[in-house]
Amino acid sequence: MVSFTDEDRARIAAAVAEAERGTDAEIVTIVAPKSDAYHDVGLHYAVLAMLLVPVGLGLVPQAWIDWAVAHILGWGATLTRGEVMLYLFVKLALAFLIVRYALAWMPLRMALTPHATKTRRVRRRATELFKAACLGRTNRKTAILLYLSIAERRAEIVADETIHSKVDPSQWGEAMAALVTEVKAGRPGEGMAQAVERIGRLLAEHVPALQDNPNEIPDGVIEL
Repeated sequence: MVSFTDEDRARIAAAVAEAERGTDAEIVTIVAPKSDAYHDVGLHYAVLAMLLVPVGLGLVPQAWIDWAVAHILGWGATLTRGEVMLYLFVKLALAFLIVRYALAWMPLRMALTPHATKTRRVRRRATELFKAACLGRTNRKTAILLYLSIAERRAEIVADETIHSKVDPSQWGEAMAALVTEVKAGRPGEGMAQAVERIGRLLAEHVPALQDNPNEIPDGVIEL
């Protein structure tokens, strides 16, 4: 897991301050280790493993089953319905528990989480944080959030009403690309600073600084 140094924090804060000089907007930067625990993903895989047990047993040739029963219980032995059901229950429980506990290891659970699920969870978390940290904190509705979720290596930009009405979401692509590239290279602080600089240039064009341009939200990066 990558982390931020004091130099990274200072670099991001300086980039925010510099970007805000040319725009009426307030840029908020938030970094989280992850956006969700994805416990439901582990549960879904465990249930799937459990459901595959009877499918797997159904595909086993009968001759193999007869051979196994003969070697375990003796030749001519037969299984009662109760014994068959008990055996199936044990197999189902073992499959569920093995997969469930294996996916308790976060790196494996994260690796097996579908990309679309990660994207949705990161976007949802970014929206929640925007409402908590940005919404209603600027007089002209000009706050914008740059959110980085490190474990998923995904970022989101959420803009307030005024910015959203003037800047098409597709225009943030350059800033997002710069951020994700640096994060993958293990330099999240540099990525955040570069993204802020690009966001600032775009905001200066569409939401330029007014004569009355107070600093309504602190410039420092928020680390969750």
